[in-house]
Amino acid sequence: MKHRIHSSVTSSGRRTAVHSRLALTPDGPALPFFARGRRAAVRSRLALSLAGLALSLLAAGCGGNPGSGSAADSPSGSAGGGSVELLNVSYDPTREFYTEYNDLFCAYWKEESGQDVTVVQSHGGSGSQARSVIEGNEADIVTLALAHDITAIENAGLIEPGWISEFSEDSSPYTSTIVFLVRKGNEKQIRDWDDLIRDDVEVITPNPKTSGGACWNFLAAWAYWQKQDGDDEAKTREYMKMLYEHVLVLDSGARGATNTFVENRQGDVLIAWENEAYLSMEEHPGEYEIVTPSVSILAQPSVAVVDQNAAEHGTTELADAYLRYLYSDEAQRLAGKNYYRPSDETILQEFSGQFHLDMNLVTIDEFGGWDQAYEDYFQDGAVFDQIYAE
Repeated sequence: MKHRIHSSVTSSGRRTAVHSRLALTPDGPALPFFARGRRAAVRSRLALSLAGLALSLLAAGCGGNPGSGSAADSPSGSAGGGSVELLNVSYDPTREFYTEYNDLFCAYWKEESGQDVTVVQSHGGSGSQARSVIEGNEADIVTLALAHDITAIENAGLIEPGWISEFSEDSSPYTSTIVFLVRKGNEKQIRDWDDLIRDDVEVITPNPKTSGGACWNFLAAWAYWQKQDGDDEAKTREYMKMLYEHVLVLDSGARGATNTFVENRQGDVLIAWENEAYLSMEEHPGEYEIVTPSVSILAQPSVAVVDQNAAEHGTTELADAYLRYLYSDEAQRLAGKNYYRPSDETILQEFSGQFHLDMNLVTIDEFGGWDQAYEDYFQDGAVFDQIYAE
């Protein structure tokens, strides 16, 4: 059964939305109203959306009128006036970025085409989000944490082969990496991966079975111990087992893990997306600091048009434009502002004072690409399951 369930709240021109078969995100019940900053603004609207679901099935387009028709009500999603809706199914920590990007894109598209657009957002663990699309959530576009999740949608027949070459940089308009977030002063003196397996350290990281960020976390740690052990897999597996023995909670997504560490103050260290760590520091000034490990990984979130859904909705042209505009100078700088590393090298250098650009980063190619890495480490019965079951 296909569904396009969402709720939306408009506040000062900002929109956000949540979806699921029951109109709840994986982290929905844990979203507090007392949090501060940009993340808090998004969370509050999410929580209000859930509370008012029965009354809030009408969405307001960027620059449009409340209650404007959805894509299903519109004859076409192509340019030429009127209004149209896009559903962007994304992963956990992109909420703040896409809230701002949607305003930027809608203003651009209105000027280009005269058309009003409503962009509805859905967020959760990347693996869970991919499965929701496969099971019938009618996304026009997906902006997920790793290429394998989009390949899974392709294998279900919803995305055409070759999607990874559709846009520049392997369809990764921005990148990130994996860092440690610790409380100010770093009382436990956590400096590198081997500190995470000390007896006195408790770790927070999400679940690789549901979270794309957690997969990147796992591979970054694996790469470190492989380099320490001279590629001795048996020793690396033992260290990884010790790491996960120190994990207090395996949340379903990266934002849930951040809530556990920052809001609930559990654990001594959060293994985190770089952008998520910076956002926590922005929202809680003077309370946290980032530790850069000696080895990490170049994390490349991927984007794609969900071809079958977009064709049915008449939004193919608009969906393509939405993703292509992510590579514009304006959007690249917005990504940097939101602590993602722009894929444009020139613009990335504008943020050299913000990011540690000399980090030792392995790439997914060193694991044979995402399809091979997923089969080796994250499929049912693969290395993560074996380690976690021991």
